Amino acid sequence: MEHPLQLLTENTTNGKKVQILLEELQDIYGISWATHLIDLETDEQKKRWFLRLNPNGRIPVLLDVAEDGSVISIFESSAILTYLQEHHDPRNVFGFGSASERSQALQWLFFWHSSGPVQGHTRHFVEGVPEPAPYAARYFQAAMLRIYSVLEAHLSGQHSGHSRQYLAGHGRGKYSIADMGTWPHVRAYLSLGFSEEGDMRPRFPHLLQWIDRIAARPPVQRGVDAGKYDSEENPGLRVRAE
Repeated sequence: MEHPLQLLTENTTNGKKVQILLEELQDIYGISWATHLIDLETDEQKKRWFLRLNPNGRIPVLLDVAEDGSVISIFESSAILTYLQEHHDPRNVFGFGSASERSQALQWLFFWHSSGPVQGHTRHFVEGVPEPAPYAARYFQAAMLRIYSVLEAHLSGQHSGHSRQYLAGHGRGKYSIADMGTWPHVRAYLSLGFSEEGDMRPRFPHLLQWIDRIAARPPVQRGVDAGKYDSEENPGLRVRAE
């Protein structure tokens, strides 16, 4: 196989975080991968061949194919980020060598992974329901603001006494999979009915600076480039055959 890493995905927020890490790893190590777009509109992710890879029927899924043909299949975006960092980032550019810093990265990665469904519910009740549900929209927006406040307090140094640039690592922190796993979701606050000037900037200035800091990275820009990933081949039958 030309590319040992095979990414089955779509251009969703969960897909983008894995695309970002792959782009970052390409810049550092020159790794390559093949992207297979899964047709969510036809429920391709619910078909038997896909469920063998991810019983939950969700994207993304990463396949790591060894030289002997054996395949490691990983689902859940946070698990994929962790696997890629552990096995394809030997210099720990996006991870940590010390147990304490690695634990920090996993804590923040899991913090957002558990918060992600709240964002999904917020978006649904703000803009996705056929009939308005004001109470539900307000409830989930309040929950999201609480989550943002946790991130803001951490980045601003409210509890530690010193501000940070990134979520994990000693001192001001280091850009890592903790940031990659969180950023694609948090940057989408406008889709939840929040305004930058009215809701976000007065309350979460450090969080907005963190969003801008990561957005400026070229691999991040490539990772969220819808045109780049929408243009990839969708070789569903070939993936099934493998």
